[in-house]
Amino acid sequence: MEFNRRTAMAAGLGAVVAASGATVSAAAPTTVTVTVQGEAAVRTNIAVRRDRRASGGRYLGLWTVEKPPARTGWYATYTVHVPRAGVYALTAVATAPVETPHTEAVASYPHLSVNDGPFTEIARSQPHWYESPPAWGDLSVLDLGVVELRGGTDTLTFRVTEPAVLDDTTAYVLTLDRFTLRRLEGHPALRELSVPRHRAGEPARLHLALDGHTTRPYRVRYTVSDHHGRQVTTGRATIPAGDAGTTVTLPDLPPGHYLVRADGVTGRFARLPARPAVTGPTSRFGVNVWASSLVPPSRLADFAAALRDMGAGWVRDGQSWPAAEPAPGVYDTAQHDRRTRTLRAHGLAVLDVLSPAPEWAMTDSSMPLPADLRHAYRYARRLAAAGPEALQLSNEPDVDTTRSTGDAHAAFVKAAALGIKDAAPEPCLVVLPGIAQTGPFQDLMLANDVVRYADVWAFHGYPDPTEPGEPSFPGAADEQHELARRHQADVPLWMTECGAFQKARPGEDLTPGQEIAQARYVVRSTVEGLAAGNDRQFWFAGPPLHDDGVYFGLLDRDFRPLPAYSAFAALTSLLGAAHFTGPAPRLPDGVRGFDFDSGRGERVTVVWAQRPVRLDRYVTGTAYDMMGRRLPTGRPVTASRDPLYIVTPADPPRPSATTRPRARLSPAEHIVLAQRFSARDAAPGKDDGDAPPPHGYRLGRRTRMTVDVYNFGDTARQVTVAAQPVGGGWTVRAEQGRAEQGRAEQGREAQGREATRIRVPAGGRIGVNFTVRAQSSVPRRIDRRLAFGATLDDHSEVPASVALIHLK
Repeated sequence: MEFNRRTAMAAGLGAVVAASGATVSAAAPTTVTVTVQGEAAVRTNIAVRRDRRASGGRYLGLWTVEKPPARTGWYATYTVHVPRAGVYALTAVATAPVETPHTEAVASYPHLSVNDGPFTEIARSQPHWYESPPAWGDLSVLDLGVVELRGGTDTLTFRVTEPAVLDDTTAYVLTLDRFTLRRLEGHPALRELSVPRHRAGEPARLHLALDGHTTRPYRVRYTVSDHHGRQVTTGRATIPAGDAGTTVTLPDLPPGHYLVRADGVTGRFARLPARPAVTGPTSRFGVNVWASSLVPPSRLADFAAALRDMGAGWVRDGQSWPAAEPAPGVYDTAQHDRRTRTLRAHGLAVLDVLSPAPEWAMTDSSMPLPADLRHAYRYARRLAAAGPEALQLSNEPDVDTTRSTGDAHAAFVKAAALGIKDAAPEPCLVVLPGIAQTGPFQDLMLANDVVRYADVWAFHGYPDPTEPGEPSFPGAADEQHELARRHQADVPLWMTECGAFQKARPGEDLTPGQEIAQARYVVRSTVEGLAAGNDRQFWFAGPPLHDDGVYFGLLDRDFRPLPAYSAFAALTSLLGAAHFTGPAPRLPDGVRGFDFDSGRGERVTVVWAQRPVRLDRYVTGTAYDMMGRRLPTGRPVTASRDPLYIVTPADPPRPSATTRPRARLSPAEHIVLAQRFSARDAAPGKDDGDAPPPHGYRLGRRTRMTVDVYNFGDTARQVTVAAQPVGGGWTVRAEQGRAEQGRAEQGREAQGREATRIRVPAGGRIGVNFTVRAQSSVPRRIDRRLAFGATLDDHSEVPASVALIHLK
């Protein structure tokens, strides 16, 4: 929906000033605009602040971590005089509750009450707020919808009861410079056509809503069409005088996605397959949600139910570490814990993602990781205790813009994984960072032996956005599976992000062609991902999401289902347990097919083709279209770009997919080695993953560095640390003493390497200093591996730390 810039009309010139701060202007003989200053509230518990950029030099400004009064919340009540009763468009100059292109500042979602009526959250979607034009500072011109006023004296009350997640804390925020009311001529008018989610076999009830109460019967003629644009039914409805809506029952329709139109208004609804999908942790299907940024609080429960009904067993979510731990050991996870409880209460398994560390935990050389990995251990342990099914240890660290390296992230992963596994006798799953692309960053992480700390290997895969035509499934899955085989990684692989780049014009949803392309890709990418061996597949993203011209969500900007939502529901309903059994045999040329065991005594074959191909003699079972509609028997079946499902009886079901935590880690694995260099020796940077070599730390001819030895066990340990030979003209020598408390014992190992023996207390960290020298023969800007190993007194080996270095 385009930002509401419609001219509001009101009969006559009755211009009445409300309270102090309200003005009325007449732009034309019948145009009335009422503007009220934010600081002109007649009752409020929010402070007024000064700023020359504000329209009156002042504005209403709330920013507090103090909880609101239980009875009233943080509020501001305004008295407004308008010429006559009617429907008014409401806009405001305020801070949006989501980030916009011109500012990262966010506010709380506001609630609104008109004439002391019930409060309603202004729960608009991220695309709606994202496209708000800038006003001044962090404020935008916000479209807040419409309100129905009785005329004369009306009251509007804005209220805040939920905090916003800010950069480094959660706080209650409302910044309001002014708001404007414009009367809409010809209203009340039809505002919404909606059909609640339901399954085939249940009644479909169409609700028609006006934006105000009508004074005479309001008659509507509506049409319903399927995802191909074919009309499937029509009808008439009458909204009685004095009402604002009515409900009618639609005829029985097959499963699918439908549009309903009337009076220039379009609604969407999904009729779900009669058979629900597998839900919970055994499901192979997931969706990214990022609820704190993309789902208004009042919508979360219904949104979670919509994902469950669609067949998503998993959701990938996260919270801001800086906001969750604003000071060392001081946790504020109540908001996130409540979201997690809501998601789980609707049968969804939760994969949480660790975000970058708080500023207080980082140094210039450690960012975006904590300089002391004990903070990572404690924070991960705290998150795991909240009970998500899985925790992912960062998101795409290989393509951020920092100069962090694969070895540093590997040490972070080990520390966080130990925190998770020490949180409970049966801890949640440890999921490796979601890697954006194969390359030196991931190679270095794997060289540091991180897989032994994890239960799941994770990666992402997106099609090439510059590729013409419909998106194609990327090669990331094959690359990652080959990499896992090469490292003998005996863990399942999850694609924790998979989606398509669909360009959308500002203020508009996808075109019909883009919507169908998205629906096809949801099915095809999921099928191809499972066929490649992925144990779980997560679509990006579920909620409405518009980012720099690209639209990702399965729901439109009004939280209504897109065709991809219905296609996802058909996929999960028909595939069931979704055990991939192999390519479908004996298909004609040009047709791709994949066989699955549904776990219900069925074989499900998913087929598609770039050009239409008749399949009549190849179909021996029951065929369903992309939306889950059963195709009539005895009629031609044609493979096309829209995937088809062919269901036939099969052998008894296989067990459901499960991923279990690995065995408890050993005392040696509770010792973590982390190489630490000064900021002046930092690596060149990843340049969003495309930086050319060299990739390692940039050293001079003589460089001092430290190996931090962490003991995350519950018993003090004697640890012997030694550098492995570098070669190529490089030498490494341990210095006398160490960076932290106590003395080191130094000697030589049998292989001739210089070793340092230290005692590391339980939960402690000891730094061992080394000097790295480059002889004159060392060429510049050529990476070499710098590795350190360690052993305990029982000769058990500590996982090594492996970094890259080069002469700058």
